[in-house]
Amino acid sequence: MLDLLYKRRSIRKFKNLRVEKEKINEIIEGTLLSPSGRNKKPWHFVVVTNKEIIKKLAESKNTGAQLVEEAPLVIVVFGDKNATTWIEDTSIALTYMHLLATNLDLGSCWVQLRDRVTKDEKSTNEYVKKLLDIKEDNLEVEAMIAIGYADEEKPKRTKDDLLFDKVKYID
Repeated sequence: MLDLLYKRRSIRKFKNLRVEKEKINEIIEGTLLSPSGRNKKPWHFVVVTNKEIIKKLAESKNTGAQLVEEAPLVIVVFGDKNATTWIEDTSIALTYMHLLATNLDLGSCWVQLRDRVTKDEKSTNEYVKKLLDIKEDNLEVEAMIAIGYADEEKPKRTKDDLLFDKVKYID
């Protein structure tokens, strides 16, 4: 497990290759195993491989979302805001997605969407819900994750990269 954690890096450039359906299904299956507060599982996932929709998702906030435009796969994560831990639970699910993608030799990058606005100052939540035809009022967008075959190389992290000075032990 530690080797996987050292290997995982945020990838922002992707090859023009489709992610196989089997790999997409494995990412979703593994993500559905992620823990949630009181086992409420308040997450909802929209798996997008349609290039036109992905291009529009790249415009979902004023900065920082453009990287998804070249990704062959984007998973948008919504949470049921009626669940008290929906933000934490969707964040855990997104972390699982990162690790599952890395384990499948795919790159990934998290793009935060909650409480953001588009270039013309409209709600990112409303923009994404309309784009993806999400009608439930209780669902709110948390983030999206771009996934694909990496078109950039980043070295694995090393133990020297770790900030052990931010850890306090109490016996």
